[in-house]
Amino acid sequence: MTGSYPNTRLRRTRATGWSRALHRETLITPADLIWPLFVTEGDGVEDPVVSLPGVSRWSVDGIVARAKEAVELGIPVVALFPNTQSDRRSDDGAEALNPDNLMCRAIRAIKDACGDDIGVLTDVALDPYTSHGQDGLLDAKGYVTNDDTVAVLVDQAINQAEAGADIIAPSDMMDGRIHAIRMALEMGGHHNVQIMSYAAKYASAFYGPFRDAVGSGDLLKGDKKSYQMDPANADEALREVELDLGEGADSVMVKPGLAYLDIIYRVKQRFGVPVFAYQVSGEYAMIEAAESVGAGDRDALLMEKLLAFKRAGCSGVLTYHAAHAARLLNG
Repeated sequence: MTGSYPNTRLRRTRATGWSRALHRETLITPADLIWPLFVTEGDGVEDPVVSLPGVSRWSVDGIVARAKEAVELGIPVVALFPNTQSDRRSDDGAEALNPDNLMCRAIRAIKDACGDDIGVLTDVALDPYTSHGQDGLLDAKGYVTNDDTVAVLVDQAINQAEAGADIIAPSDMMDGRIHAIRMALEMGGHHNVQIMSYAAKYASAFYGPFRDAVGSGDLLKGDKKSYQMDPANADEALREVELDLGEGADSVMVKPGLAYLDIIYRVKQRFGVPVFAYQVSGEYAMIEAAESVGAGDRDALLMEKLLAFKRAGCSGVLTYHAAHAARLLNG
């Protein structure tokens, strides 16, 4: 039903703040946020990431403090990414299977300190552990193998689940890894461990600062275009999501976020499942850069982008601005 002017004046409901709040279609709360955190070795360490102003790598004790802060702010989940020391990196990424690696120690420390007051999401991929910076194992020609890599990813996922991870998030984009991980979790008795699949992860130019943060940027040989998605493709994303849901994913992720709102919308409309977006490091850095030169207001830019994710259909957003956004939302 449509109206006509002046019987219908759409500006009527925009005239005052209370009316705008009353008619607002999209809402975001701290419960919609996931806070990515970078873990490093040491004790009492805060190591700022130069390409991500305001973001640091934290030793395990600092990660626990951030998790407690998240609980206080109403953020339900933290996502962990390790900065593995160079002497623990190898061609086969064997450190990913070490039950006492950085990731596992951080998981246990958070769960010991916070219990079920917060969820812990863990990245499953080999790039933080390989000496060549790729997400999987290489064959003699330097091609990232699929099935051999999946076998290692399964063991990595189980290692993290046994340490106490609540959500396993495979970010590698290997074919068939969701089914393999789900079966291993079921057989291992980890029935309630969720899988949030990086189902539509694109070979994006927005990942640079993240690779600096986990220490793989300078190590990366070649690119990741043989397994991450072509930014030109949208229908293929729906195929990826459908496969991952059929293989046992509880939720799916689109990465990056803002440049792929159309993908988020199509996935939500097609499948009606929980969809998450990752506001990636390059997107975060652009907001900070705009703020630093007076080209935009950080708070306004951030909240508008987060609303855009929710409006497109997201159940939640992974963002390095999570704590700042939660403080704004909490007033």
